[in-house]
Amino acid sequence: MPKHTNRLIDETSPYLLQHAHNPVDWRPWGDEAFDEARRLGRPVFLSIGYSTCHWCHVMEEESFEDEDIAAFMNAHYVSIKVDREERPDVDAVYMAAVQALTGSGGWPMSVWLTPEREPFFGGTYFPPRDGARGARHGFLTILREVSNSYTSDAERVSRATAALVAAVRTQMEASKPPADTRPDTSLIGDAINVFKRLFDDRDGGLRRAPKFPSNVPIRLLLRHHARTGDQVALLMATLTLEKMAAGGMYDQLGGGFHRYSTDARWLVPHFEKMLYDNALLVVAYAEAHQVTGRADFERVARETLDYLLREMTAPDGGFYSATDADSKGPDGKSDEGLFFVWSEAEIRQVLGAGDDTDRFIAYYGVTAEGNFEGANILAVVHTPPDEAMHAALAPQRAALYAARARRSPPFRDEKILAAWNGLALSAFAIGGRVFAEPRYVDAAARAATFLLERMRPDGRLARSHKDGRNSVAGFLDDYAFVCAGLIDMFEATSDRRWLQHAITLAEETERLFADPTGGWFMAAADHERLIAREKPAYDGAEPSGTSVALRNVLRLATFTSDDRWRAIADGALAALAPAMKDNPLALTEALLALDWSAGEPREIAIVWPRDAGAEAARPLLDVVRRTFVPSHALVAASDADAAGFAKLVPFIADKIAIDGRPTAYVCTHGRCELPVHDAAALAIRLTTPQAASK
Repeated sequence: MPKHTNRLIDETSPYLLQHAHNPVDWRPWGDEAFDEARRLGRPVFLSIGYSTCHWCHVMEEESFEDEDIAAFMNAHYVSIKVDREERPDVDAVYMAAVQALTGSGGWPMSVWLTPEREPFFGGTYFPPRDGARGARHGFLTILREVSNSYTSDAERVSRATAALVAAVRTQMEASKPPADTRPDTSLIGDAINVFKRLFDDRDGGLRRAPKFPSNVPIRLLLRHHARTGDQVALLMATLTLEKMAAGGMYDQLGGGFHRYSTDARWLVPHFEKMLYDNALLVVAYAEAHQVTGRADFERVARETLDYLLREMTAPDGGFYSATDADSKGPDGKSDEGLFFVWSEAEIRQVLGAGDDTDRFIAYYGVTAEGNFEGANILAVVHTPPDEAMHAALAPQRAALYAARARRSPPFRDEKILAAWNGLALSAFAIGGRVFAEPRYVDAAARAATFLLERMRPDGRLARSHKDGRNSVAGFLDDYAFVCAGLIDMFEATSDRRWLQHAITLAEETERLFADPTGGWFMAAADHERLIAREKPAYDGAEPSGTSVALRNVLRLATFTSDDRWRAIADGALAALAPAMKDNPLALTEALLALDWSAGEPREIAIVWPRDAGAEAARPLLDVVRRTFVPSHALVAASDADAAGFAKLVPFIADKIAIDGRPTAYVCTHGRCELPVHDAAALAIRLTTPQAASK
């Protein structure tokens, strides 16, 4: 039996449950905790993190499992734990406070609050005691000093509280008046030029370490290249994708990407794996394959999707959130990366002697000395990769993967987040369509069904699901990302229900999150009222809900020909324009929407005779899936079913299979070029500027 059990034992969040047996008397976020702080006249200590956060584990082991530190916290504070992935609104507010106070942020986040939820002091990770890890003041000393200030110097605490609350509200709520005109594509060029100046032309990414996948906006570079012919933009995208997939940041045995690279060569990763990183990267690799035709980009996208299917899919179809960076070695001690690294001797023992083993060791740069703390992180030595050699080494990778599976695996966070599952819907739907892989589309359909039936039981999308229970109502990114995934599902299947669900979610997004002045809030009007209500305007490791919602309404305007969606997009662009002009690098995902809005999206309809079946239109559909047309709306149906799409997708309503043959129509704003039957003719239509026509 555990020595200690606190109130977190009743939660479903894996992160909160990790702390349920700490000696600290943790409470979940809620009125009960703040009421208790008010009754006792104590400050609140708020700790925010997530289950696969390495330094969260470190602070737990050093401080929150320390009996003396816990005793002081229990006697002088009401202590609250929050999973940032379940409560992004809480995380955003107090991250703004910590950034205002310290100039930086991160997790674990440590914030001291009044019982009115107002912050007055904060930071991130603190070593446990004075002198630990070189710190002058350890966590226990800080706890004592803050407690003393709170009880003996109320005026000082009040001043600090007022200043921090004002800073948070200024950062999160203050916005410039909407612009008179919408931003134009010159902002995209401005952003691309900055990335060119910062680009690492040897290893891809930016010239710095650590390197994150989101540091270089691959999809924006591909669109800029398609619109302008800029070859440097294309090179930046392809070199970054190539080097990431060759390095240790990519799991060479199991597929999928780790969180980020700690060095400038993509070699040594922070070993956690996140669903959102992998979903976003699949789409980037799939689009780069469309542009270049490169087999290695298709392979990496497929391997990543296969990893998600094999290791990150729940029995009922949803996708798990993440796996940890740390794992246990044979001695039972946890350390970062143990599950993924190898000695040369281990590899030779598993693979045996022979030329194939020698080729494997040479291809992946394995040495007796190792490249990471005496061990080897597998990484392809030469790029671009030799695809024939990669294929030939498949038996060796399979043998090592099987051997690795017998090790103690990293912890897996099995909560199902709506937002991240929405990103995965897009990854599987786009991957299934681009690579003509039905099993990926089937996986997306299962996940979509789970989200709509299990996480939306009363019509309101939930933020997360775990152990049969839904958490709080969803936020803007939940609605926006799932909506985007459903639109991608519709394009992959032409099943009307997915588009109808997407429209419903977009309408709910307007009802729950819309700002009348343009754009959207993170939290709905009926969510818990915090000290500030954020309007997201920053694209980081994940795109902001604002950027994705903006692109959603632009796509829906093209599909539905409903000017209401276009008006919503215009209002959001006007509201975002000042921020985009001030710092376009902070809104690279919003620039995808700007690229869409500045062009003339193509309405692509493919129709086949009722008796012929969809397979007869396969050559035409294959052209569309292989071709990079970043701004388009695709629908395919038999001519007997086309009329049934009229209410949802008006541009297919009058299309027929001419002369009883599968027929493709490419239109802009309802103006169509001559219909074609031939795949080569369709390819020309899609790769040349749209012509005005009858």
